[in-house]
Amino acid sequence: MNLNTIIENNNSFFKPVFFILSCFPTFYLAYLFYFDQLGSNPIENIIRYNGLWAYRFLILTLSISILREQFNLFQFFYLRRMFGLFTFFYSFLHFTSYIVLDQYFDWQEIWLDIKDHPFITSGFLAFLLLLPLALTSNARAINHLGSLAWSRLHKLIYLISLCSILHYFWMAKLLDLSTFIYLFVLSIFLLYRIPFIRKFRWIRSPSNV
Repeated sequence: MNLNTIIENNNSFFKPVFFILSCFPTFYLAYLFYFDQLGSNPIENIIRYNGLWAYRFLILTLSISILREQFNLFQFFYLRRMFGLFTFFYSFLHFTSYIVLDQYFDWQEIWLDIKDHPFITSGFLAFLLLLPLALTSNARAINHLGSLAWSRLHKLIYLISLCSILHYFWMAKLLDLSTFIYLFVLSIFLLYRIPFIRKFRWIRSPSNV
């Protein structure tokens, strides 16, 4: 029995497990907040924490295509929508914590930040582009738009990824090991979309030998 069959036969088990695991970063942040474990600059740490998890879920979302195409793990594809929604969820927390906790709804100052700081500009653009993807991540939207238009719309994920790379790189300032790894992985996933790279079979499954 291969992994696809195992996942398919236990879909009702795996999906809730992945959902709970995806919620865990929020529970952990609440724990840190409750026990005053957010460090000397809690507001900045909250903003960065949510942004980092948005970045991680973006990487997970893009990894599903590689798992499906390179390793024949087609049953993982149903997780792509859920991971995409969690990308938006943590992006929303990242963005709103900046608006509420850092800027106290000072819209003029927020606008000046977006206009004058490239890392905020790229992050804000990534968030705006995520909105239509989150709003159309349901069966009703697919039926209304049609599968072709829906598929084209959701290719915005690659532009979002590029904006996220710029946002993370400009925000990090110091390119330490963890920052380099995140940037490198997401860059590789973007390069994977180049047709001549994508059609190359890295690992051949036994069925294709």
